[in-house]
Amino acid sequence: MLGVVLIILTLYSALISGTELTFELPDNEKQCFYEELEEGVTFHVDYQVIAGGNYDVDCFVTDPMNNALYEERKKQYDSLTHTTALKGVYKICFSNEFSTFSHKTVYLEFRSGDDERLLPGMKQTALTQMESTCLSIHEILKVVADTQTKYRLREAQDRLRAEDLNERVSYWSIGQSVIICVVSIGQVLMLKSFFKEKKVTGI
Repeated sequence: MLGVVLIILTLYSALISGTELTFELPDNEKQCFYEELEEGVTFHVDYQVIAGGNYDVDCFVTDPMNNALYEERKKQYDSLTHTTALKGVYKICFSNEFSTFSHKTVYLEFRSGDDERLLPGMKQTALTQMESTCLSIHEILKVVADTQTKYRLREAQDRLRAEDLNERVSYWSIGQSVIICVVSIGQVLMLKSFFKEKKVTGI
């Protein structure tokens, strides 16, 4: 029975395809990702700007006929769920063209496929205790995976902000040190000039 459950888990993981990536988006640049989907397939898009500027980006999703399915500007994070009406290549684009100097780091998760039941025919037959336990563990693991992703993104964003703040404080400290040295040298030279004997020229 355990072997059957493991096979079903393997088949279930093959029903849903997903991609998770973090990429760099330079200023005045646009990057697009393409996915070929069948008709009637549900796909999910989640994105979040991890670092750069005001943590915002433009996002566009179009269907094979180049019709806009989603269009948001200067968003820090968002998600989209859509069921395809056409078979073909769907395009997801991220634009940082409105920024002239801010480099962005963007997280993207793309999932396609329907969440089929873990055990086929579970409505018709009563589940054994092992099957019920496997279902519970499966649902809990999905929640854990989503929670870990959210905390990982939050940690990365906070770490980058802390590193940026540390860099600014370091530059400020170096600037203050340089100013103090210049002022100290100027004060010493000024004091020395007070004690210099002035030559008196004869008449």
